[in-house]
Amino acid sequence: MPSNASDKTAAPPLPEPLRVPVADSHTHLDMQSGTVAEGLAKAASVGVTTVVQVGCDLAGSRWAAETAAQYDAVHATVALHPNEAPRIVHGDPGSTSQPPRAGGGWSRQPGGDAALDDALAEIDRLAALPQVKGVGETGLDYFRTGPEGREAQERSFRAHIEIAKRHGKALVIHDRDAHADVLRVLKEEGAPERTVFHCYSGDADMAGICAEAGYYLSFAGNVTFKNTQNLRDALAVAPLELVLVETDAPFLTPAPYRGRPNAPYLVPVTVRAMAAVRGIDEDALATALAANTARAFGY
Repeated sequence: MPSNASDKTAAPPLPEPLRVPVADSHTHLDMQSGTVAEGLAKAASVGVTTVVQVGCDLAGSRWAAETAAQYDAVHATVALHPNEAPRIVHGDPGSTSQPPRAGGGWSRQPGGDAALDDALAEIDRLAALPQVKGVGETGLDYFRTGPEGREAQERSFRAHIEIAKRHGKALVIHDRDAHADVLRVLKEEGAPERTVFHCYSGDADMAGICAEAGYYLSFAGNVTFKNTQNLRDALAVAPLELVLVETDAPFLTPAPYRGRPNAPYLVPVTVRAMAAVRGIDEDALATALAANTARAFGY
């Protein structure tokens, strides 16, 4: 018998395949074990035939764009994660140490931090590529970044909104403990035509506000957790045509595998839990999810 420790590191088993193929609307293949080809093949074997690879910094965004260019089943998004912006402003370039290439349309703001503006210029350049279908994940994160980093986060968020609108790409929102301010900034700036709340974390009331604005709500494996009734309540009232599914892999592995490595092939576990919450047939939900994701990201 394997020990509990080794079991926690083991990949969960393959779920029963979906009869109607779906997309994983938000994943991080660069943070998962194995090759991209292996991960895509494993996902396809259970009916997850498309993935959206999400960038969180300059290196990750470049990798997402390169990977999407190489694999038809992969679409890319590019961005500076909300927690990345304060690191750049405060002099920790990390993955942004490579100089941005010429060609970005984002102009440096008067009095703005030069390093952040240079990083945004590179995101702008990447966002113009045809295989890049979205700008994100961007937004606000008050869980990992304190008040001293909020100004940089908001400035970066507003810049990403402008980039998404100018290039006609979807905007992918990261919203952690910052619901009111995320909604405020979207209203002030004017949200892009296609806006996705990745790993939706609000309640049913917020779902109503998002639905009225036409925002997509993407649900991850945490909708299966015992302590997330707010997510199930939101899923129950969200318009079906605005609902997406994602893994956010390698994070947020759905129950009963919580704490073990997540990957796109586990989307069917979350889809079946979502279908139970909605009280609809698994195939009907999968059909809607596939159409919604293609519409949200324009592929």
